[in-house]
Amino acid sequence: MNETAPLRARAEIDLAALRANVRTLRAHAPSAALMAVVKSDAYGHGAVPCARAALEAGATWLGTATPEEALALRAAGIPGRVMCWLWTPGGPWREAVEADLDVSVSGMWALREAVAAAAAAGVPARVQLKADTGLGRGGCQPADWPELVGEALRAEAAGRIRITGLWSHFACADEPGHPSVAAQLALFREMVTYAEEQGVRPEVRHIANSPATLTLPESHFDLVRTGIAVYGISPSPEIGTPADFGLRPVMTLSASLALVKHVPGGHGVSYGHHYVTPGPTTLGLIPVGYADGIPRHASGTGPVLVGGKWRTVAGRVAMDQFVVDLGGDEPAPGSEVVLFGPGDRGEPTAEDWARAAGTIAYEIVTRIGTRVPRVHVNREQDG
Repeated sequence: MNETAPLRARAEIDLAALRANVRTLRAHAPSAALMAVVKSDAYGHGAVPCARAALEAGATWLGTATPEEALALRAAGIPGRVMCWLWTPGGPWREAVEADLDVSVSGMWALREAVAAAAAAGVPARVQLKADTGLGRGGCQPADWPELVGEALRAEAAGRIRITGLWSHFACADEPGHPSVAAQLALFREMVTYAEEQGVRPEVRHIANSPATLTLPESHFDLVRTGIAVYGISPSPEIGTPADFGLRPVMTLSASLALVKHVPGGHGVSYGHHYVTPGPTTLGLIPVGYADGIPRHASGTGPVLVGGKWRTVAGRVAMDQFVVDLGGDEPAPGSEVVLFGPGDRGEPTAEDWARAAGTIAYEIVTRIGTRVPRVHVNREQDG
């Protein structure tokens, strides 16, 4: 792809920023290995190039939600440790075992499927046992932990699996001081101690996500799992901006202005006429909409930078386009419109869009659709 060609829209992904973010996160947890989580196409940034850049910067693990995401990394030639954790019965267990993935097990059904897959593949499965320490999603409840640990140890003794990790996930690590954080950490320690007393010898113990990596050093253990922070977005905007944590946003979303036209006062704009021009003005048409991941909830509130000035979505965001009131300015069709980026040029950030839509910045970047090409820049490491 010609990176200078005008496009209807583009998401520019700065891999130099991603590598710098990984190095920063490693410095926050110097005693632990670092997993870069590249689930959901690297939070919308492009899984394969982001995975490669993270490894170049010193990540030693990669993480995905689904096994299909992990297998796609292997198919692209990505080496090293890759863990996946969101399984359903009948999933591609054998393929995962043969691809040397670390698979998460939260209950007996999953352990049995992993063992059967290992038997069929003729090699041990790399299994990490997940503890539910209070999040209430995946993971094994404390009451069921002895049964899962015991069965896993028997499978390991039979040569069917290797127990490579013990792990859990925080519910409220983005709220430092929340009582659940200390409670989960204490319970995780108890569940790890029990497993180790029974004979489990994990390579890694891990519970820290992005916010815990940045704010809770006692949670780092052997490995930290960093997701949104890898992409330069603060996991806890209430306590710090990306810059406060030494991070830089990786994605810049821009579009080419499709049309500029004069309209009289009292002119309705977009579906439902929720915006009516207060007087004669110019309108600009931005050729992206909710089919591209622009949140409809940001109708009337979403900010963009046009010609060096912030403008706000006028009326509703439609499927393929939205309008801004340019206030009489007349930028040429084809001019760049920046929806969000690092903020260096005065443009909005993903966090600005999150506030406008009543959501979190994770969702803003992850939902950008496949019609928007990802243009990866700074692929080569400096020096």
